Amino acid sequence: MNSKVAVIKCGSYEYREVLTSVRRGIDLLGGISSFLKNGKEVLLKPNLLAGEPPEKAVTTHPAVFKAAAEIFKEAGAHLYYGDSPAVSKPERAAGKAGIKEVADELGMRHADFQTPVKVSYPDALLAKQLNLAAGVLKGRNLISISKMKTHGLTRISGAVKNQFGCVPGFLKGEYHVKMPDIHEFSTVLVDINNYLKPGLFIMDGITAMEGNGPRGGTPIEMKVLLFSTDPAALDSIFCKLIDLNPEFVPYLVIAEQAKLGTYRYDKIDAVGDDVEELINKNFRAVRKPADRFPTPSYFPTYLKNFISPKPVINYDLCTKCGSCVLQCPVSPKAADWSGENKDIRPNINYKRCIRCYCCQEICPHKAITIKVPLLGKVIYR
Repeated sequence: MNSKVAVIKCGSYEYREVLTSVRRGIDLLGGISSFLKNGKEVLLKPNLLAGEPPEKAVTTHPAVFKAAAEIFKEAGAHLYYGDSPAVSKPERAAGKAGIKEVADELGMRHADFQTPVKVSYPDALLAKQLNLAAGVLKGRNLISISKMKTHGLTRISGAVKNQFGCVPGFLKGEYHVKMPDIHEFSTVLVDINNYLKPGLFIMDGITAMEGNGPRGGTPIEMKVLLFSTDPAALDSIFCKLIDLNPEFVPYLVIAEQAKLGTYRYDKIDAVGDDVEELINKNFRAVRKPADRFPTPSYFPTYLKNFISPKPVINYDLCTKCGSCVLQCPVSPKAADWSGENKDIRPNINYKRCIRCYCCQEICPHKAITIKVPLLGKVIYR
């Protein structure tokens, strides 16, 4: 049986329009009762990468979050919510993003996304043990509400990537250090999804983020909501909407191998509105494979720095806030101050840099971008 993705046009965040659209998307997948199979407790997991206001398109918009919550509450669900941002405490980020206000209005309880619990997963492709937030391990119906964004490492930040937020913030860096290869990291994303098994995936693409995502990009109107029980299929339709080959997103290929879902269009039934009418070929995304740039065996190792994509700081935009230093997962740090002098802007030591792009992902001032050195452009054009 093909995977089903509901594609719903939604022109704005006006609440009545969003509520109608979310209800329609859920109904096309079988109705709300289909997602209450494990009892009445429901955990809504938005994207709260950082505490940013909704108009920046960094986080799930509160109108989409509220609509999903109200529909489940109508069905008698007991609601919880949470996510683990890369920086700051979860409730603080939720407050800045407008999510906490909605949760308080609806009487939702905040789940514990700070306490890590180590779980065994012998069926995993790679990560036989996972460190996950205590709040996602209570047997609740997990509903994932992602944001449509680009991503420097994985090309897109979508339905599958959203579950990385179930790893408590300070532990995320450990995964990058242990698995700096993009394929290994993508495999861990798939393992986390297969372990948690969210029952429903919703993507907020009314206003998406293009360019230097997932935090430093530019908001762009896509006017669409996506719904599916298959996260790979949903992300594949996301790729189609922005004219990106889904095979360029490593975790989608691995997801099919691991039977998490499918990225192949001939195995996906798109229902609802016409996908073709919503495609934006001008959406700014990197339309190349997300593989590491391999260094030929006859090249000295140090030449990697002249070939591989790397994070680059724009010192005209840098404010010396130190977010890149805080977020850098390696020891000693690749992104760091020059000695103890924090009045001088930080720099990046590319000999230490593992190309996880955590610094680029979290920079609040859009001061870090990913660039391919000239030699890399020549070799891998």
